[in-house]
Amino acid sequence: MSQGRVRLLQGNEACVEGALAAGLRFFAGYPITPSTEIAELLSERLPRIGGKFIQMEDEIASMGAVIGASLAGLKAMTATSGPGFSLKQENLGYAAYCEIPCVVVNVQRVGPSTGMPTSPASADMQQARWGSHGDRPAVSFMPSSVGETFDLAVMSFNVSEQLRTPVVFLLDEVVGHMRESVTLPEPGSVKVVDRKKPTVPPDKYIPFAGEADLVPPMASFGDGYRYHVTGLTHNERGFPTQDAKVATRIMFRLMEKVLRVRKQITFVDYHHVEDAEIVVFSYGSMARPSLRAVRDAREQGLRAGMIRPATIWPFPAEEVRRAARNARAIICPEMNMGQMALEVERAVGPGTPVLRLPKVGGELHTPSEILEAIKGA
Repeated sequence: MSQGRVRLLQGNEACVEGALAAGLRFFAGYPITPSTEIAELLSERLPRIGGKFIQMEDEIASMGAVIGASLAGLKAMTATSGPGFSLKQENLGYAAYCEIPCVVVNVQRVGPSTGMPTSPASADMQQARWGSHGDRPAVSFMPSSVGETFDLAVMSFNVSEQLRTPVVFLLDEVVGHMRESVTLPEPGSVKVVDRKKPTVPPDKYIPFAGEADLVPPMASFGDGYRYHVTGLTHNERGFPTQDAKVATRIMFRLMEKVLRVRKQITFVDYHHVEDAEIVVFSYGSMARPSLRAVRDAREQGLRAGMIRPATIWPFPAEEVRRAARNARAIICPEMNMGQMALEVERAVGPGTPVLRLPKVGGELHTPSEILEAIKGA
């Protein structure tokens, strides 16, 4: 973004700017640290542009309101952290199964339970994929800077609308609250994707029948298209069914519509991986000290590199495998007990050791800690 307005923003503020640029017009939420600034700002900004803001009684109701607003045709979002994200899981699964686009922001903090509300963690990574019961498609992005927060907030809405699926936008407390200079694009210059609308008359509309891209057009409630939306296993017309073949067909389509665009929605940064003997896998705010450690290692003659995924789900297994093809070990510094190290191990197979470097006390690793791990690998 070479042209635009330069602003000094928090990550949470950049999230708001990105959401509004992508067309957000409805927010429902409940205040919870460290995501509260998102709700506070949107309570001021949305009414000024004809949007709707509502503070609900809890996180369960917030997610339900977002689903309802999306069904009525608005781009909708909620934001939460920690226990609030846990409370959203049932309705998150409902949105995925009923193909209701929406964005759920989770500014992660130390857990489990109440944990440390003002301290950073990245311990909800697997919950973003598997938190809801049953199988469902999952898309999640996670930025490492304030500027990238804006870009990935826009991307979260665009992918959600394109695929008719909820997107979980993962931040951590550090990115959410730190301030950086960001160049915001001029209004109207951001690429915005809107959901497909039906082109057939109401009596010909089949709400859950995928087209060539496996994504059904979505009619808004109130537009004259009557259709049934249920969390029960349903057929292409939306009505409950016990037919195993129909249930299987629907589920495979839901998963495949995401997997077939995996490469288009996978964003990964590589640093010095071409000749790296030790590769650091890092994401979110942890990627910042990790990159410093890799640069320090190379200054000392060590062939270190780093891969940083901004797309968390679907997990970029092919990209990780390619980055580690010459490595004798991979180091995973994480603000959890090793949640994404599990995915790295699966991606590279048993031939390459994956060394976990967990930290769960509400602090980031220092570059020197990661550098020592590189030296000892």
